[in-house]
Amino acid sequence: MDKPEQSPATPRDYLAAERTFLAWIRTGLALMGLGFVLARFGIFLRQFNFIRPGIPTASFAPSLWFGTALLLLGVAVCLWSLSRYLRLVRSMRAGSASFSHPSMLAVAVASILAVLGLAMGYYLMSTRHVAAGGTSRIQQEVSMSTITDNGVVRVASHHTVPDTIGKLESVLQAKNVKLFTVVDHSGEAEKAGLKMPETKLLIFGNPKAGTPLMLAAPSIALDLPLKILVAEDADGKVWISYNSPAYFQRRHNLPADLLPNIAVIEALVSNAAQ
Repeated sequence: MDKPEQSPATPRDYLAAERTFLAWIRTGLALMGLGFVLARFGIFLRQFNFIRPGIPTASFAPSLWFGTALLLLGVAVCLWSLSRYLRLVRSMRAGSASFSHPSMLAVAVASILAVLGLAMGYYLMSTRHVAAGGTSRIQQEVSMSTITDNGVVRVASHHTVPDTIGKLESVLQAKNVKLFTVVDHSGEAEKAGLKMPETKLLIFGNPKAGTPLMLAAPSIALDLPLKILVAEDADGKVWISYNSPAYFQRRHNLPADLLPNIAVIEALVSNAAQ
């Protein structure tokens, strides 16, 4: 028996194919937009970590990879849909069956999105416990080391005293914050013939941040420039100590809107301790 002849494609068929093509283009654009936002969100979180200590920076790095994967998938969808649309138009012009098999593009995109979704879900579940545990440990360590009477905060450093000092100097330089001096207390003690665990004090500041503070509360000049103490205890553990911004606010009755001018010290310590 002869196969029935295929009816020629009508304008409605071409318009339907074009609508499908445009729908896939919109899908590709949506994937690229979502990928861009997700990748930039990871970068934003790394910047946010510099402002809010206690959030592990490395845990946000995979968002860049997931975002890049979605962006590349969006590009692939646009290119693949273009190729599919051109093949479909040629097929309709030739009068052959154009819808005799499932759309491989739809199957591929759905499969890749499912894999990416599972990977992102696994990542979120795995980092949720790590991040929560890490943050709680940091908060517990800081809270146990903070003496509320004098406002001194002590944070454990994961590096040696010289390495911690080096990280602090690098961040200060990157932020264009002037480092006035590093007082080597242990070095001076050694010159005097005395033994002292390695202890160094950084004195730094920024006139653009400090001047408004002194204009609002002149007494804060007693505590400016800002200081960070990096010292090794008798057990060889390195600690970073500083006066909390809240302590400065209470002591000098600073306006709340000027508190961010000295809150940078918390970010510096968090960055150097990790």
